[in-house]
Amino acid sequence: MKQLSGLDSAFLDLEDDHQFLHVSQLLILERPDDPDFAPYPAWRRQLADRLHQLEPLRRRLVEVPFGLDHPYWIADPDFDLDFHVRHSAVPPPGTDDQLDQLVGRLIAAPMDREHPLWVSHVIEGLSDNRFAILTMIHHSAVDGAAGADLLQLMLDDVPDAEPPSHAGEWTPEEPPSTAGVLARAAAHGLRRPARGLLLAARAGQSVARASRNPAVIDLADKVRGSLRGPLGSVLNVGRERDPDQDLPRLPPLVTPPAPFNGPVSRYRRFVHRALPLAEVKAVGKEAGATINDVVVSLCGGGLRRWLLERGELPDQPLTAMIPVSLREGDEDEQWTNRVSATVAALPTDVDDPLARLQAAHDALRVAKQVFAALPGELTPDAAGLGVPATVTAVSRALTRWSTVAPAPFNTVVSNVPGPREPLYLGGARMTHYIPVSAVADPVGLNITVQSYVDQLDIGLLACAELMPDLHTLADAVVEEFEALRAAVRGGG
Repeated sequence: MKQLSGLDSAFLDLEDDHQFLHVSQLLILERPDDPDFAPYPAWRRQLADRLHQLEPLRRRLVEVPFGLDHPYWIADPDFDLDFHVRHSAVPPPGTDDQLDQLVGRLIAAPMDREHPLWVSHVIEGLSDNRFAILTMIHHSAVDGAAGADLLQLMLDDVPDAEPPSHAGEWTPEEPPSTAGVLARAAAHGLRRPARGLLLAARAGQSVARASRNPAVIDLADKVRGSLRGPLGSVLNVGRERDPDQDLPRLPPLVTPPAPFNGPVSRYRRFVHRALPLAEVKAVGKEAGATINDVVVSLCGGGLRRWLLERGELPDQPLTAMIPVSLREGDEDEQWTNRVSATVAALPTDVDDPLARLQAAHDALRVAKQVFAALPGELTPDAAGLGVPATVTAVSRALTRWSTVAPAPFNTVVSNVPGPREPLYLGGARMTHYIPVSAVADPVGLNITVQSYVDQLDIGLLACAELMPDLHTLADAVVEEFEALRAAVRGGG
């Protein structure tokens, strides 16, 4: 039996009847030449043979009465693989657009908390002798990096691999008694104030270290120098303002409005696209930029194009929350959330592709410096300090308030490195590894990018009522890449 961390629990607490915090992977595979190959039984057998390695798939929740403490995971004594592995199909002609529509419908529902929090759909009917697997797992069980690790355990790195040793051998657990979990909750409640003091001390040490960092000192000086108005007059007393100063690419203090910011409905729209990874790397290298820089530039440029067509482009740059993995590879617990976040300005206010790339580079540099100046690595620990029932009530109140106040950021942009070598299900080769994330009030758009072998797979997810034309944004991101590539190589 293992207890969820405070951050794990937060992903459960924030769910309601219209926002669902499971994250998903859409895999597209090529059927092998074997005429007897059947995707659904092959996938079911693959998971059955590997369940002993796939701990998050075996675990179900045990709630603590009255929300007095975080829930626990136990190895489900009533585990039923057939409940989790399901069979779906798209109608002829089996296009990618039809697949995206089906994915948008399948993910728009909560998980059943009486079972382990995952479901996998084998989707047949795709054109060109392909099939797909959509696996949804709740964010309380894994973060993006852990989800990528889980996928590599589910599949094989060679075709037609032998089943692993001890295939399917694992031991279920009996649920704990109510008295037992209440006793644990009482003990944790007594230790919570001391943990809070220790965390505050660690936060102070983190800020003190950052305050001596030359990059952070330089950033703070530039921020002070860039301020205008009464506040700037006070903070800049005695300083000469340099009109040519290289000002930091900070996100605006008040997030500008965007059509996808507001209360999300229970309906989802999903669209995927792909770019050649070698070309993305080459464009970045020629421009002196990283893949992250290119990804943020493409998202900013795509959003600019989409907003211009609607006549809704704000003067200020949009902002993006960018997840930051805290994993170092030596964690005691692999299957949990070790993630924080920072906020960066998107280059939606810049009208040239090369200048957008430079602006994205600058914004990410500033976001990293800001993250270094704050104790963001303590986020998972801080999330566990409050009494869960109280934290849940406060979180939901803040979420409701955020639907009428400006959004804390406009969208989520995430770039996750994926497997560099191809993966297989039996003789079927996986050709695409497409991320399908989540949206929640008041941020109705998420763009997640996943590298896999020789391509960059892009998954865009939105509230269907806020962004019914999500495909046009996806096309705009691809158009932005073509424009950027032409500009870098002197053709635009």
